[in-house]
Formats: sequence, C-alpha cells, structure tokens
Amino acid sequence: MRHEIKPSQHGPLGEPMADAVSKCVHCGFCLAACPTYQELGRETDSPRGRIILMKEVLEGNLPLETAAPHLDACLGCVACVPACPSEVPYGDLISSFRATTNSKRRRSFGDRLKRMLAQLTLPYPERFRTAARTGRLVKPLARWLPGPLRVMLELLPPSIPAKQPLKHVYPAVGQRRGKVALLAGCAQTVLDPDINLATIAVLNRNGVEVVVPPSQGCCGALSWHVGNQQQAQAFARRNLDAFPQDVDAILTNAAGCGSGMHEYALMLKGTEDQQRATKFAKRVCDVSVYLDRLAELAPFPELKTEVLVAYHDACHLANAQGVRSQPRRLLESVPGLRLVEIADGHLCCGSAGTYNIDQPEIAASLGQQKADHVRQTGATIVAMGNIGCSTQIAGHLQRLGSKIQVRHTMQVLRDAYEGRLG
Repeated sequence: MRHEIKPSQHGPLGEPMADAVSKCVHCGFCLAACPTYQELGRETDSPRGRIILMKEVLEGNLPLETAAPHLDACLGCVACVPACPSEVPYGDLISSFRATTNSKRRRSFGDRLKRMLAQLTLPYPERFRTAARTGRLVKPLARWLPGPLRVMLELLPPSIPAKQPLKHVYPAVGQRRGKVALLAGCAQTVLDPDINLATIAVLNRNGVEVVVPPSQGCCGALSWHVGNQQQAQAFARRNLDAFPQDVDAILTNAAGCGSGMHEYALMLKGTEDQQRATKFAKRVCDVSVYLDRLAELAPFPELKTEVLVAYHDACHLANAQGVRSQPRRLLESVPGLRLVEIADGHLCCGSAGTYNIDQPEIAASLGQQKADHVRQTGATIVAMGNIGCSTQIAGHLQRLGSKIQVRHTMQVLRDAYEGRLG
C-alpha cells in the first residue's frame, strides 16, 4: 500500500518539502545541468531521480539507507533550479530533507568522524586555524592515517596566511555614499583574509562605510547543508542579534555564506524567529550586487598592458542568488581588463562546502575538469566570489603546473585601483 507525504508528520519543514516534490513534473531539463549526473550517468543521481527518492522515503515506501548514497552524492550546487521550467525549489528540498532525516541516519565511524571534525573546526576561525596549522605538520604522514583524516589533510593549502584582525568600523573615503555591515566569514578569514581587506578597500574607495560586527559568527550554511539544523539555527540566531539595523545592507563576499543567510527563514521555520529571519534575509546581498547598484564607481587607472581575466561562476552565487552579470560588469569596468568565459562554466568545481571531504573522488574529477577549462582560456587571472571555489581551483591548477592566479573579484578590483594589476 502506497502513502502520500503528510507535511504534519515531518515537522515545520514538511510543508516546503511536500510543495517542492509536488512541483516536479519529471521533464528532465535538469539532467544536462547536473554535475553528478554528468559524472555518474545514473537517473538516481540526477535531480529528478533524487526528488523521487526523497518522496519515497518521506512517504514511507523506501528505506532511508537505500536512498542515502544517491542523496549524499548531491553537491547542493542547485544548478538544476535555473534549468527547471517548473521552478522546483530543489535547494530548499534537499536541505530540509537532510535536516529532517539526519538524526535517523546510521553512519560508519569514519563518516561520523569526518562530520564531527568538520563541524567542530570549520565554523570557528581560531579552531580552524589551529587545526590547519597542526594538519600541515602531520601532512607528510597522511598516507598512514585513516581515510577520512587523509582526505582532510590532502585538501590543506601549502601555507596558512598570517591572521588579519578586522576593526569594527572602516570609514568611507571622501563623501559617504552608503553604510554597510560585512560578514567576515569563517574559513575565509583563515585561508585568505586578504579577501575581506580587499572588499573593505574597494567599498571605502567608493564612499561606503563598512561596519564589521564583532559578535558575528558563522553564517550556518555548512551546518544546514549537511543536516545539522540545531547548529545552523544557533548560528543564524547569533547573526540576527549581531548585525545592526542602521545600515543600507548586510554584505557577503562568499557565495556559500550569502546563500546560507538567504535561507535563514527556512532554517528557522516554525520558530519565533522566523519572521525576523525573513526580514533579515531581505537585507543580505553579495558585495558585487551592492557595488553594481552604486552605478558610478571611482575611476580605475588605465592598465599598462591588457590583462586577460577568466570569471568563474560560483554555484551559490549564480544559481542560488542569481548573481551573474554584476561581477562581470564590475570587472569589465577596469580599462584594459578583458574578460573571457570558461567552457562549461555552469558546472560546479566540486568544492561545495564539505563535499570534497565527503565525496573526494567526484570532487577531484570536477575540480580537474574546471582547472583544465580555466587553463584553456589563456587567462593569467581567474576571478570568482567564493572561498571554497578559490581553494579547490587553486589546488587543481597547482597540480597541473599552471601559474594562473586565483583571485576574488574584490582582490582584482582593489589591485586595479592600486595600480598592481598588469
């Protein structure tokens, strides 16, 4: 006997899951957009196949353990969303499903270890910095360590930059045109703290005062996307309290963080903070969007020689937030900078939060393909708007022996202003 999804049986997230499942007409437009379907070639590893699997689990017709390997292989890149004519909110569905079923999963010791280490370190910059530096010391011993630890160690970059503490307020240069609050991020402050400094410098130069709330914390996206709803909610509430009201916008410069903060209302659905989260999310935008809205930026000096820059679309910027044209317009506003596109640019680079820890083989294949396509552009710089993508692509370019610089869009703009580009 078959059952139907009863939203009331699955808590506050039951309704959005049922709504998403009901919208899918199984047309197959999502297949060409899905990186894991391209990699694995199985219907069960496509968006529409996973929707059917989630539906069957929620209706009680399929054991969770049967569906889990295919759902775990999902990047969460939501490339299927803009490709879907029925506008199925797949991102809301997969995240809600993981949050709802997380406590029911039976995981191996190695899987539990990976998840525990990631969730105890990555969202906390000081812990992550200590863990990363310790990891680099033991990296030569990686081959003798258990698989989960070996994978994590192999992903560490060659060096960890020095800590760059941020001030509370950075005044605008010249006449003030705006005031914003900036999310500093977690992994980014450890792996590439210069991204925040570049972001602040570009905003200041364009008359924007930047506030960095000292009590802010992790955006919660990592916890939410692996199904740890309790931790995600705690992070979300902390930021709801931390960010001020007297700013024009709350800015993010990491695609995954921005996407996560836009999901606060879903994370906190059914709680007393849901309405507050909805209002908060409306004030969040990527730094490229905010700068693009300013219309006229402070003029850039002419580059001495033409600089070829490839632009990589981070999934949670292009697909989840619909931000594609704004970063490109900003880069093209630099005289002498020529922007080029990357082949198969819609496909994920394989980073996707902790995906390259959880699914290292697929992540490595996607990363190598992305690096190959970047190299084929002939560019000397590849720009992007997400720290996870930067780390992933830089690592694979290095393995190919490429000297292409991996830079955040704001770093490229800052360097152009300072005459250090080209």
